[in-house]
Amino acid sequence: MTTKLRIGAITDEFSPDVEIAAAAMAAAGLKGAEFRVGFGKNILDWTDEEVARAVEIAAANGLEVVTLSTPLLKCVLPNAPELDTRFQHDIFASRHTFEDQPRLAARAFGIAHRTGAKVIRVFSYWRTMDPEQCFNRIVDALGSLAEKAAAEDLVIGLENEHACNIATGAAGARVLAAVNHPNLKLVWDPANAYISGENPFPGGYCVVGVSRIAHVHVKDCYLEEGHKPIWGPVGTCGVDWRGQFAALVKDGYTGWIHLETHWPGPNGDKMAGSTICAWNMKFLLAE
Repeated sequence: MTTKLRIGAITDEFSPDVEIAAAAMAAAGLKGAEFRVGFGKNILDWTDEEVARAVEIAAANGLEVVTLSTPLLKCVLPNAPELDTRFQHDIFASRHTFEDQPRLAARAFGIAHRTGAKVIRVFSYWRTMDPEQCFNRIVDALGSLAEKAAAEDLVIGLENEHACNIATGAAGARVLAAVNHPNLKLVWDPANAYISGENPFPGGYCVVGVSRIAHVHVKDCYLEEGHKPIWGPVGTCGVDWRGQFAALVKDGYTGWIHLETHWPGPNGDKMAGSTICAWNMKFLLAE
């Protein structure tokens, strides 16, 4: 089955074992790998030997390493308003702090060069009760990262994350306008925008504009009261993935589409859940 856009996944959505994940992803017809967790730890804690092993495994399964799903700026911003405790903090084996960020950024650049990844995903600090008060400091941090990434021929991809201060397409577009740097783009996550109360497509997507999207994450959910997500198979829940995919194709998007399942899968079988979502994604992108 030929898809209209290049597709891949975050490896640990299939299995925390990189080798098992890569084999399952290849079997599902995926071509891109995005590293986040493996070898029992977060990617930014991998040794050089572990990075080399992960690249070897990906290549053996016909997978191109596209993006690093790092936890950069997924931490508490000091001297900011109190945290919004409504949101779960998914740390993915990372317990790094604000003080660790310069070291982590340098390590992310080094790993990107070792893997061939061109996009480094980052965030906007854990969400506070008043994100507006954090805006200028977020802009400063992202502007600095973009300048450093430019020197490394890399792109910083800000993910709109419902548990962080920049959660929607509209908020992401505002940051991009404030930084206005070619090496800062958006990792567009429609499901995160949906959880945050935005209509992701066509709403948030149209505000951002396809030229400022470096990468797309795919997952799907329904919302319970209080915007609590109930994750499910891609294409069967609250996000208009058929419309979103069609718009990306029509608008000339040239980046990758990567699965970030989140759904625990049937009877708690995450591997089966990610495989189902991969096939759903393929069918929607082949239409």
